[in-house]
Amino acid sequence: MADNTTLTFRNGHQVTLVARGEDEQGPYLRLRHTLPKAERQAGPHVHPVLTERWTVRHGRTRYRIDGVEHIANPGDTVTAPAGTVHEFWSEAADTAFDHEIRPPLRHWEMFQLWHNLDTAGKTTRSRVPRDPLALALLWDYQDGYLAGIPRWAQRAVLGGLARLAVRLGYRRRWLETPPGPR
Repeated sequence: MADNTTLTFRNGHQVTLVARGEDEQGPYLRLRHTLPKAERQAGPHVHPVLTERWTVRHGRTRYRIDGVEHIANPGDTVTAPAGTVHEFWSEAADTAFDHEIRPPLRHWEMFQLWHNLDTAGKTTRSRVPRDPLALALLWDYQDGYLAGIPRWAQRAVLGGLARLAVRLGYRRRWLETPPGPR
């Protein structure tokens, strides 16, 4: 299914929903990212179930996957299999890459939530939600864990705060309601 919905963050980062569906390899989500400047895109984290694959269209990216650095130039593809700690940076201005997630779980919803918080001015310059409850809800939607912090502690603290955020209407306010003044 093609959608071509584009989310534009305050720093100019655009995430476009290209397609989602299922094929012989199972369910997938395909996104296109356009990054206006070179900067860190994601700190070290791990997804126990989903695999991410990036193919650079133009510009340059750098990934660290299980401690190994990978530089990707136009046409190069880099994969972070499920269970691997990974992080990445755009290394050049005006970088664009395709991003495939299998299975997608709630990855598109994570980007929608993050975008809505960001465009409402509820994130820092590095796009981290200022409100601990919003941060916990975003953590929950990323379907993974931050590297270096015990998973049980993340589930207890961030998971507990995410459940509280849902009870207090954060999901309805920041994800289910169309963007606009909040």
